[in-house]
Amino acid sequence: MNQRTLANSFTLRGVGLHTGAEVELVFKPAPAGHGIKFQRVDLAEHPLIAADVNRVISTDRSTTIGTSEASVSTVEHLLSAVSGVQLDNLLVEINGPEIPILDGSASPFVEPLLAAGFVEQDLSRDFFIVEEPITYRDEASGSEIVALPYDGFEVVSMIDFDSPVLGQQYATLKRYEDYVEDIAPCRTFVFLHELEALFEHDLIKGGDLTNAIVIADRHVPQERLDKLARRMGKETVEVTKKGILNTLDLKFHNEPARHKLLDVMGDIALLGVPIRGRILATKPGHGANVAFTKLLKRAYLEQKRTKGRPHYNPNDEPVYNLVQIQSIMPHRYPFLLIDKIIEKGENHIVGVKNMTGNEEFFQGHFPGNPVMPGVLQIEAMAQTGGLLVLTQQDDPYGWDTYFLKVENAKFKSFVVPGDTVIFKMELIAPVRRGICQMVGTAYVGNRIVSEAELVAQIVKRP
Repeated sequence: MNQRTLANSFTLRGVGLHTGAEVELVFKPAPAGHGIKFQRVDLAEHPLIAADVNRVISTDRSTTIGTSEASVSTVEHLLSAVSGVQLDNLLVEINGPEIPILDGSASPFVEPLLAAGFVEQDLSRDFFIVEEPITYRDEASGSEIVALPYDGFEVVSMIDFDSPVLGQQYATLKRYEDYVEDIAPCRTFVFLHELEALFEHDLIKGGDLTNAIVIADRHVPQERLDKLARRMGKETVEVTKKGILNTLDLKFHNEPARHKLLDVMGDIALLGVPIRGRILATKPGHGANVAFTKLLKRAYLEQKRTKGRPHYNPNDEPVYNLVQIQSIMPHRYPFLLIDKIIEKGENHIVGVKNMTGNEEFFQGHFPGNPVMPGVLQIEAMAQTGGLLVLTQQDDPYGWDTYFLKVENAKFKSFVVPGDTVIFKMELIAPVRRGICQMVGTAYVGNRIVSEAELVAQIVKRP
């Protein structure tokens, strides 16, 4: 699946919820690998701000990203829309500090994005694949968000505000194709007592009663409602039997839970790549969402760093066991450094070495601090690579391999007794005149312990 960007540019205008400032957004196509970025065209030098979780500077009632030069706030609904339509590369020019609230949902962003159309690009889409559970928990707020392995993408949100109006609500998105109809239209919500406090402190200068569902779960005298209405440019408002102000009708019975799911997707979009996994969010909020996304970011970077790491199941039948290896290679104890081959293709091979305290080299390297010498890690790579090349010969039993060159060797972590080392060797050029060039990587668990480029020659045994 390749990345994609917009086919055409378009412009949106609106008012920021917290600043009350009218802003203009210009959505533009961006090259492959660009990601989602905002550009403050109202400032000198037009600074760029990447939609990256490491750029988050505030999660107070909305998500704000920024650098030392500039910031953009309330990015979550726009980013949710971009994630929901699976857009990879986009430049958003903005002439103010805050994304407009519009109707409080993601639909005002989704609709023009769909109308602009998309163009497939010539770079594959990267993914973060959830391979093991990742959990964030905030004991103070009760927020808990978990990522689980799953062949696809699914989000489940649960909210519980101890409110007689809302109660417990659940929402689920099982596939991206349902986002436009089921999640994008869901508007933000606020409790009436919170709304009054925000107005008193002049914190929502761009708010009105058409861009949020107002929950009234406490008795409020009509005179207070009338005062609130006048501040919002209306004559009066009332509380319906459902416990919400009569300025809006719910689009779904669980619209607040669906909006929280919308927010989760927007904040998780700050990871920078789509996810293959299942997200379970209990009592999510911007602070919890961002903290969870930072955990995902660390896991993604580690996964990217070890992207080629082979998967080893000791229960699987090996390609070559120790006896078969010895029938091909002349190496013997204490210099045979491969126990078995677990994978072999045309241009790659994977070997395993189980390190025990009985290895001869551990006795002197070093007493009381056993560490496998780096030069023997390189030798183990060479033996693994040699098995790939030798087994491709008509007579695999009559050849030896000899080092010609080692380049770019790096040793990144100790190998000690008890470790299982996975050696992966890959041909980087066709074998010619017996010369083979390979890149080798050694892993212990998720760690890369060493890597090198090797050149060797296979020679007919006398």
